Amino acid sequence: MTRDRKLIIRDLGLTHYQLAWQYQKELVSTRKKDSTLADILVLTEHLPVYTLGTGAKTQFVHFDLANPVYEVHRVERGGEVTYHCPGQLVGYPILNLYAHHRDLHWYLRQLEDVLIRTLAHYKIQGERIEGLTGVWVEGCKVAAIGIKVSRWITMHGFALNICPDLSGFERITPCGIADRSVGAMAQFLPDITMAEVKPVLVKQFAEVFELQSTPDIERLSVELNSEANDLKV
Repeated sequence: MTRDRKLIIRDLGLTHYQLAWQYQKELVSTRKKDSTLADILVLTEHLPVYTLGTGAKTQFVHFDLANPVYEVHRVERGGEVTYHCPGQLVGYPILNLYAHHRDLHWYLRQLEDVLIRTLAHYKIQGERIEGLTGVWVEGCKVAAIGIKVSRWITMHGFALNICPDLSGFERITPCGIADRSVGAMAQFLPDITMAEVKPVLVKQFAEVFELQSTPDIERLSVELNSEANDLKV
């Protein structure tokens, strides 16, 4: 893998979960057909939504799934139930691990490193906890990670809590971990904004994965096709 491998950054802005989900699948599909395509980091914020990983247990959901307050989707990533909402920066790396390392543990640790370095830029000390995936600050989980890799092409990714309303997490046991709370960067830097964190995270991502990012973040809107209409739990 060389430094001249390109990273494209695409920012969907605030969007429905199923739109970004559909877009990821399209990007993965094209890269399975053409492995020479550039790596992409999709950035977004989601309207309130709960997602459950492939093997997630419904015992960690504390509301009626037949009558949810917000959308609920069971998706193909690993991990338990989590919550997405505005103020949370969600990143979906679509990487070809043939050009990096074909090692899922390596990939997870790299994602954690991106998040820890982003927090460090703001003098917030993020850390790993042995046996758990994600990034923690003073015992609170500020970043969650859940991935899917197919033919060594990655999808899904990470969610960094910058300045969200965390109350939606009260309706679930986040990531199935009952004895640790969820936190956000705004607890340590009250004036922190999404706009200022995005370019910092992009820089750290490009450095950690040794990629050359494009100078500007592309703003992109995606449209829902009919295939996404039956994706609810």
